[in-house]
Amino acid sequence: MISLAQFFNTFIDTVVDVIPIATIIFGFQIVVLRKPIANLHRVILGFFYVILGLTLFLLGLELALFPLGETMAKQLTAPEFLYSLKDDITESLSWIDYYWVYLFAFAIGFSTTIAEPSLIAVAIKANQVSGGAIRVNGLRIAVALGVAIGISLGSYRIVVGDPIHYYIMAGYTVVIIQTNFAPKQIIALAYDSGGVTTSTVTVPLVTALGLGLASQVPGRNPVIDGFGLVAFASLFPIISVMAYAQITQWLNSRASSKENDNAL
Repeated sequence: MISLAQFFNTFIDTVVDVIPIATIIFGFQIVVLRKPIANLHRVILGFFYVILGLTLFLLGLELALFPLGETMAKQLTAPEFLYSLKDDITESLSWIDYYWVYLFAFAIGFSTTIAEPSLIAVAIKANQVSGGAIRVNGLRIAVALGVAIGISLGSYRIVVGDPIHYYIMAGYTVVIIQTNFAPKQIIALAYDSGGVTTSTVTVPLVTALGLGLASQVPGRNPVIDGFGLVAFASLFPIISVMAYAQITQWLNSRASSKENDNAL
């Protein structure tokens, strides 16, 4: 159960964090624009809802999401569980024996991204601005697949202990190459899609997974190896969204070619 003191302390910390934002907004409205704030009572009530929501969210992270991610990582990497999957328990563990970890990372990456509020908002706006050319569910699934693949690959990196910069440099090399060939209208959206994944739902579970995995795999340091999964979750959606646009463009051009051939 949440103690009253724990809730109050988190509430006060959230108020302190929100004060600079409110100061800038009200300051520009009054000092720079020199206009009264419309519906002041509704704005104040909205700020209260924001503070209360953030307080409950932070408590939820501390009490549920972080412990859950760490617990799942510990259970999936426990030696007794891994050796129970092997035919010969005398052999040492290899990277392939952690396949349940990769599957869990893929599933948690896909599911949390699909539920990400910021991604839903961006997908709806992209659909409206493009006149329906960019589908809401198509964009969400493309981003979710990118995050799922990225987190799975990041989990593999933690297991094998490879340096993270090799993966990131290789990933951005692919992004640069794709940028030259992807449809121009999707490039900026693809880059933004990488940013919206690092938000309220995805980051806590991904971070907890990385720290839990690094603390359980022999020879790994949580500080050095535990972090970095968020970088994979930000990079690979850029690749997947541009790939989605390239595949869609290729399919449309192929369909148009068939129609032209049939017309002739």
